[in-house]
Amino acid sequence: MAKKKQIILNCEELETRAAYLKNGRLEEYELERTCDEIVPGSIYLAKIVRHEPGLEAAFADIGAEKNAFIHYRDMLPASYDMLDNIRQLDEQEDAIKQTGKKGKVAKGAPKKLLGIVTEKLRTFMGRTNKAQRLKELEEKIHSGKITSKDIPKVFPCGSEVLVQVTKGPIGTKGARATTNITLAGRYLVLLPYSKHIGLSSKIDDKKERDRLRKILRSLELPEAMGLICRTVGEGRKAVFFERDLHMLLDLWLKVEQALEQPHAPKLVLPEPTLLERTVRDSLTDEIDEIIVDSKEKYEFLQDALKKFVGNDFQTKLTLHKRADSVFSRYKVSEQVAAIFNRVVPLPGGGYLCIDETEALIAIDINSGKSKNGKDQPELVLKTNLEAAEEIARQMRLRNIGGQVVIDFIDMANAQDREKVNSAMKKFLREDRAKTKVLPISKFGLMEMTRQREHESVKDLVYDLCPYCNGSGHVKSAITMSVEIQRRLKEVLRKKGGKKNGIRVIMNPTILARLKNDDAELLTDLENQYGKDLQFRADPTIHIEEFKLVDPKTGTSLD
Repeated sequence: MAKKKQIILNCEELETRAAYLKNGRLEEYELERTCDEIVPGSIYLAKIVRHEPGLEAAFADIGAEKNAFIHYRDMLPASYDMLDNIRQLDEQEDAIKQTGKKGKVAKGAPKKLLGIVTEKLRTFMGRTNKAQRLKELEEKIHSGKITSKDIPKVFPCGSEVLVQVTKGPIGTKGARATTNITLAGRYLVLLPYSKHIGLSSKIDDKKERDRLRKILRSLELPEAMGLICRTVGEGRKAVFFERDLHMLLDLWLKVEQALEQPHAPKLVLPEPTLLERTVRDSLTDEIDEIIVDSKEKYEFLQDALKKFVGNDFQTKLTLHKRADSVFSRYKVSEQVAAIFNRVVPLPGGGYLCIDETEALIAIDINSGKSKNGKDQPELVLKTNLEAAEEIARQMRLRNIGGQVVIDFIDMANAQDREKVNSAMKKFLREDRAKTKVLPISKFGLMEMTRQREHESVKDLVYDLCPYCNGSGHVKSAITMSVEIQRRLKEVLRKKGGKKNGIRVIMNPTILARLKNDDAELLTDLENQYGKDLQFRADPTIHIEEFKLVDPKTGTSLD
């Protein structure tokens, strides 16, 4: 029996949440807040402020609290492509001067893409002594390779550099960036500074790969640009790729226009929102239903689906109109709450213990009730295979990454260890983040890495606990504000807010957030339902708790 796959979208003023369900079971979870500043994928005009040759890295000002980190290896390919592009455009300029005719980058490309002229590309090299540095680079190219040692000369302090954030700020570290820009569409990834034409490694069929390569090579692509076909492009007709390419070229044109009046640091092109990324990355033919609880976002999704996917998907889009929240209706709320639990039960009675530390993620597997006093190899293998599947799911749900160490239950049989290795790789194929897995070691440990672009869900939702000086966690003020507003809406929709209105009693820290940052939102809520909302502080109430009561009788409305 085929599994029903759904995408549930909860859209609120401060937060947007997306849940991916298979037969009602939560498989992926994402949240985005309007206050998020540095989002991976965003493109900035940055200024190099410091080089650290010992780290082989540069630090660049992108307008954030902390400078972005750029490893030299993330600047080398851009150096070569940049130089090659500059040389080609210099030749085009010379030809134009000699013939007096207007040139163009490539047949069929938007006319303004000629705006990718020498001055714009030289943004990579900074805006001082360009001619001299270009000459030095030319000599390097003729004599040998540019190495990481040459990067400080190519990008000296004060240079203005076009960069793309690859990893957002995490903990005490700033964002990580690269000069190798990519623009992702629905079916294609545009490489503005590379000639590479490639396909997703997940497309296996040889005939299909040959067909897709033929389509990519037939597209009218500007000089010195490349393309990668995404997995979702498998089986699609050429018209889908043509439409996607024109959309990506329009985006790149916006980058060029933004650079016409350069002033670093500057946000040049923000990463699409969670809703846009959901349409772009997650909607495949396997999705049976998309449910959204905002009429405004419903209409936005209708237009986006028509633009990116076609009319077929619009029949799968549903607007949630019920009084209860969309996450409660589809039983997502309790599954999201379980994301923060340290202990995760397994179907056979075993369980996982997941601990996030500064250095790595440690995951321990215990047989628990499944052991029943025996240490049978079959039972150990069964528990380890269940654990492998659940670990892959939990990493997606929690968005944990970096170094991960898994302590499986000891297996004496080498064949059993290989079965667990193979199973782990199989379950990780569903993960959009890049992963690398090593075989189980002699000590029974599996080491792996998982690409990490954002803070984990736990770090995003919780602040360090003010009561225990960081030894535990409590929900942040913005998280509590979201939950209070969510609960108020449910009560107002179901009970009409009672004739006396509603009084909300909370911790003073949360009240400060409501009075200052979210006062306008609460006023809108009063006007929408025509009810009086009162907010009171009680220092004895825990920061994660609040009460809804009748203002006159004091009786609870929960």
